Amino acid sequence: QVQLVESGGGLVQAGGSLRLSCAASGRTFSSYAMGWFRQAPGKEREFVAAFSWSGGNTYYRDSVKGRFTISRDNAKNTVYLQMNSLKPEDTAVYYCAARFGGRAYYTDRSYDYWGQGTQVTVSS
Repeated sequence: QVQLVESGGGLVQAGGSLRLSCAASGRTFSSYAMGWFRQAPGKEREFVAAFSWSGGNTYYRDSVKGRFTISRDNAKNTVYLQMNSLKPEDTAVYYCAARFGGRAYYTDRSYDYWGQGTQVTVSS
């Protein structure tokens, strides 16, 4: 079992920044590949960013490339999502998730554990 707890969400003006954190506990954190997803009201959950299974590569949805950065600190059992130049369309509940094995990083069906989510609201 892996427990994931997100934090760092909030209300920010367009153009601002937030850093989300996801603290993990339970089984060995470094054994899992981590990802971030988001879900806006009335929309399906969508992929935002993820590490490859090896941890050597990172992936982003096109709309956040150059603005968001995923990182992890295995010593702290924490994964981060640095979000810069935020836009109103980034408003959503953000979830971190953990997957075991080399399954596809971009679909939520590949992930075994999920956090409870943290709200990000970007005002125009």
